[in-house]
Amino acid sequence: MRALTHLRPRRSHGARTILAVAAAAGLLVTTACSDTPVDNVASTTPVSTSSSATAASSSSSAAPKPAACGAEELATMTLRDKLAQMLVVGVTDAADAKQVVRSEHIGGIFVGSWTDLSMLTDGSTAKLAKSRKIPLMVTVDQEGGRVSRLKSLGIDMPSARELAKTKTPQQVRTMAKDAGEQMAKLGITVDFAPSADVSDQADDTVIGDRSFSNDPQVVTEYAGAFAKGLEDAGVMPVFKHFPGHGHGSGDSHLGAVVAPPLSQMQQTDLVPFRNLLREPGTAGVMVGHLIVPGLTGAQTPASISAGAIGMLRNGKKYNGPAFNGVVFTDDLSGMQAITDKYTIEEAVLRAIKAGADVGLWLSTDKVGSVLDSLEKAVKAGKLSTERVNRSVTRILTAKGVLHCG
Repeated sequence: MRALTHLRPRRSHGARTILAVAAAAGLLVTTACSDTPVDNVASTTPVSTSSSATAASSSSSAAPKPAACGAEELATMTLRDKLAQMLVVGVTDAADAKQVVRSEHIGGIFVGSWTDLSMLTDGSTAKLAKSRKIPLMVTVDQEGGRVSRLKSLGIDMPSARELAKTKTPQQVRTMAKDAGEQMAKLGITVDFAPSADVSDQADDTVIGDRSFSNDPQVVTEYAGAFAKGLEDAGVMPVFKHFPGHGHGSGDSHLGAVVAPPLSQMQQTDLVPFRNLLREPGTAGVMVGHLIVPGLTGAQTPASISAGAIGMLRNGKKYNGPAFNGVVFTDDLSGMQAITDKYTIEEAVLRAIKAGADVGLWLSTDKVGSVLDSLEKAVKAGKLSTERVNRSVTRILTAKGVLHCG
């Protein structure tokens, strides 16, 4: 998410703190980064293999394979409820949040600049979240500077660029912890921050002063400190906008954006993600709507690209670590890089088929039709139940329901 998400949705009809984003244990499957729908990290508990001869001679006495982590919990959920865990949507107020959570059992809500913040201060959001068998993600864009959704509630920080110029990393960690503690008291569990974008753009451009620096090492140090501060407070940080928005051709709210070629991004934009995700702690990652030559194809934004999300999952093509935490899309309903080509139903399906765990958008009025579309895709064999289960396992792990590691 970024600065222009203050636009109010055209239509519209909170929380136990997320405890951990431990990586769900899995077998890494190396695949080519293409736009063939694929999820590169399996969620099953690794099982040792042996030679066929040994297996044949001992088959009668072999112990049964252990169940995959989360199998028992997943077995109690309907397909629609699993798919609903993969959605986070913007809400206007407490009534809107209550309606969509109770009717559609969605995994999370997003508090935007249009949201009536009394739903946080009066305790109704926290009450709603605690009423659910599976905790609710209560998410917000709270970077500081011009992306400060909670400023009216006294939660604010300077921009990332100003922080890097005037504060030490330890000071930033302390400031982020203080902000995170205030957010947690309001029931917020996920902050879509910090930006890990590398940029020298002018302050008021799409990334601009939201970037700590045009030096990848400075971004790594300060974004890491910010994330650790949120984690210290029990709030899940989310690094964004993978694979890097800082040198893009424009604003993805206004249309298609082309990033530098992958070979160039490997030396600049991808460096913070490569470094930070080696020890991600509880952090998730948000994928931006960026076309990357040599990675995504000429017309496919990274947020719906199996090539881009596959690279994040397996670390191939940018010498990064395999990431098995929660992957969020950037907003799929208010950014023309997506909406010029796809309906919300199409965009969410494409993102999930590409490997995203959570589809994010700004209002509640299309949740039912999105879930219908996803159910149909599973029943038609276009989206596998195993693929859905992998994402839900990651999400439940992030929420502290499971401890897969």
